[in-house]
Amino acid sequence: MEQISLKALAKINLGLDVLRRREDGYHEVSMIMQTIDLYDDLTMEKTDEPEITIRTNWNFVPVNQDNLVYRAIAMLREEFQIKEGVRVSLQKRIPVAAGLAGGSSDCAAALYGMNRLFQLHLSKEELMERGARLGADVPYCILRGTALAEGIGEKLTVLDPMVECSVVIAKPPISVSTKWVYEHLKLDADMKHPDIKKQVEDIRRGDLEAICADMGNVLQDVTIPEYPVIGTIKDKMMEYGAVGSMMSGSGPTVFGIFTNAGQARKAKAAIKAAGLAKAVYVTKIFNN
Repeated sequence: MEQISLKALAKINLGLDVLRRREDGYHEVSMIMQTIDLYDDLTMEKTDEPEITIRTNWNFVPVNQDNLVYRAIAMLREEFQIKEGVRVSLQKRIPVAAGLAGGSSDCAAALYGMNRLFQLHLSKEELMERGARLGADVPYCILRGTALAEGIGEKLTVLDPMVECSVVIAKPPISVSTKWVYEHLKLDADMKHPDIKKQVEDIRRGDLEAICADMGNVLQDVTIPEYPVIGTIKDKMMEYGAVGSMMSGSGPTVFGIFTNAGQARKAKAAIKAAGLAKAVYVTKIFNN
């Protein structure tokens, strides 16, 4: 194999709870992660020149060591003493810094691609272990599907597949710092925690209305007061027939769950017409 083409899939959080701040500064979380059918295209090919080169359609995306794709390739080239170079074409669709794990998913695809291109014979578990060195979301992006993430996000448990449905993704034209969100999160007795265990059971029963009713993201309590447009997009999703709507990760992207693809398309049109978000997509749940 000299070349491989891959899809790097985005994720949303159906539930996100923060349990405590650890002594090392990281936060212990409990999250339900779900892959969606919104993806970046990644093409990788071997080259005789011992270099890593990345081309991308978005000029603000780094193409050096600051890119997780570059670091993933460099890590495996060093570990397995690979002499050939790798040329990467990265076609971005997943919004950057949006709470959708776009960079982590690109990284996961690069690890998978290196494994196939150079016949490294690493298992999925071995790829996930290496991915954890590069980012907390990378192991999940290798696993994909519906999963419970615990610890700092690295402890993953495969769940029953999520109910098939349409998903509207809307990213407002703002940037939210994950570090800032966690620094301003108040872990006190007044915090309302989502019932992640109940939502796991909702998913097992395939009850979409219950899944949406039990959705919760504690980070919204920090982000929405600072960026009210996030709450406005949530309201617009519900107005146009979403069963549920929530911010994904630390934001600012908002997703809406729809049982009807036609309603999802109307919601997309309404959000764009209102000028609430430029990056708006209608997609669907992706189960392995």
